[in-house]
Amino acid sequence: MAIIDLKGITRIYKSGSLAVEALRGIDLQVKDGEFAAIMGASGSGKSTLMNVIGCLDKPTAGSYYLNGKDASRFSKDQLASTRNRTLGFVFQNFHLLPRTTALENVELPLLYADEGLKWKEIHDRAREALEIVGLGDRTTHTPNELSGGQQQRVAIARALVAKPKLLLADEPTGNLDSRTSLEIIELFQRLNRDGLTILMVTHEPDVARFTQRVLTLRDGLLRSDKKIEPRDSGEALESWQDEEDLQLINEGY
Repeated sequence: MAIIDLKGITRIYKSGSLAVEALRGIDLQVKDGEFAAIMGASGSGKSTLMNVIGCLDKPTAGSYYLNGKDASRFSKDQLASTRNRTLGFVFQNFHLLPRTTALENVELPLLYADEGLKWKEIHDRAREALEIVGLGDRTTHTPNELSGGQQQRVAIARALVAKPKLLLADEPTGNLDSRTSLEIIELFQRLNRDGLTILMVTHEPDVARFTQRVLTLRDGLLRSDKKIEPRDSGEALESWQDEEDLQLINEGY
């Protein structure tokens, strides 16, 4: 089943007499359980496409079915509910509240949900999400007490806490070093193996190689759609560790 089904999606931005066609007729299906990367140069339409898929922006023309429902016709309340319940968002900048603990940051989406959850349920679900991303022992730490990779894991836990069907990640490794990026991609691969559909924008070919499918945009058009054999991030991390160990030995440590 296609969780994302786009047909003839266009998005035109107008400023006075000037019209910019950011998307020029996108047809795209993403099946439930896929892990796909969106690539393209600056101005190719990547962010606009993610905004449409994430119900942050409405297309000018075309249809968008999300999980079988016509999202292009949703009201503002329906869009807000969809963003809270069906979609999880991870960004390049972590957007964590600086004076708030990891646990409290993860609890935030549930505080704004209309599910009528009791405080203990909110607390337990947030703790569970942090355990999923490997931060069960960092619940009381504030962002400035965490590394960049740990802050991104908190952001991922916050995206997971509402148990979304689709995770949208916009340059999630953009502010991280290479090893930490691999650790985040390993987490994404594990979440995907557990059944979560993931759509990730990245400008890094090395990161895209860990997904199952690479979508390439240029000038608002989907120019390429390739299924690939994903590289195993766990093996890459092991190889990275072996290289580090060898370097330390060669340096006489």
